[in-house]
Amino acid sequence: MKNLIIIHLLIIISGGLICSAQTETNHLYKEIGDVQLYMDVFSPPQMDTNETYPAMVFFFGGGWTSGKRTQLRRQARHFSRRGLVCFMVDYRIENLHGTSPIESLKDAKSSIRFIKENAAMFNIDENKLIACGASAGGQLAAATALIDGYNETTDDTSISCIPNALVLFNPVVDNGPCGYGNEKLDVDFRTFSPIDNIKTGAPPTIIFLGTNDNLIPVKTIKDYKALMNDVGSRCDNHFYQGQGHGFFKFSNFEFYKKTVIKADEFLVSLGYLNTEPVVPIVQN
Repeated sequence: MKNLIIIHLLIIISGGLICSAQTETNHLYKEIGDVQLYMDVFSPPQMDTNETYPAMVFFFGGGWTSGKRTQLRRQARHFSRRGLVCFMVDYRIENLHGTSPIESLKDAKSSIRFIKENAAMFNIDENKLIACGASAGGQLAAATALIDGYNETTDDTSISCIPNALVLFNPVVDNGPCGYGNEKLDVDFRTFSPIDNIKTGAPPTIIFLGTNDNLIPVKTIKDYKALMNDVGSRCDNHFYQGQGHGFFKFSNFEFYKKTVIKADEFLVSLGYLNTEPVVPIVQN
């Protein structure tokens, strides 16, 4: 396995390592054919290797066709500085690999299983794992929690890929004929679409959407919340007037900040973060 470690000052305290600065590592998590898939990992500053930390896994958007794992880097760095171990994940996409959304989902599930299998190496509490995604990446995050099928044959399926919470930015939760991506599927959408598979035990979820999103109607997200409530699961919706698809990006700093703060408050309410003042980072 390839591990490229950016060197930071390390201080030995009480038999463990405490990192005095945020560290970034890179890990190969899956090889399939000639494709190698990596994840970048941010560890919190002052991380004590004798302790475990909640994990947050980020899936980029791009219609399962394009995109890079660094898309949500700013959000990952923020939450790492707040005390989470954050993972930015590659998955197969159409433009690079000639694949469909099915392969993307298989990779998303593989990535979570890899993280859990290596929980000790990453110093994470595998029972406090948050999946986060934007657009098609939001579909992947939700699907790891709700969709039973589409597992890689090489995966150890005894390791659950179900996260404990979801943070979703304008997620593609409806893959039906009136939703998004149906034409990309060569399977029955009802086996793939998160909104069609909400069930008892669905993890607590927060969703962010602009009211002018041209891909995801406000009604879809309201329906998603209603279905979550029907099975007794929490779903917090936050709508942003006049904003379009991708409004939460760092380039739209006002809404990057607003959504990061709301996501932070949500994770505080679940006990994954402490309540210290939250200041979203502004640097790279």
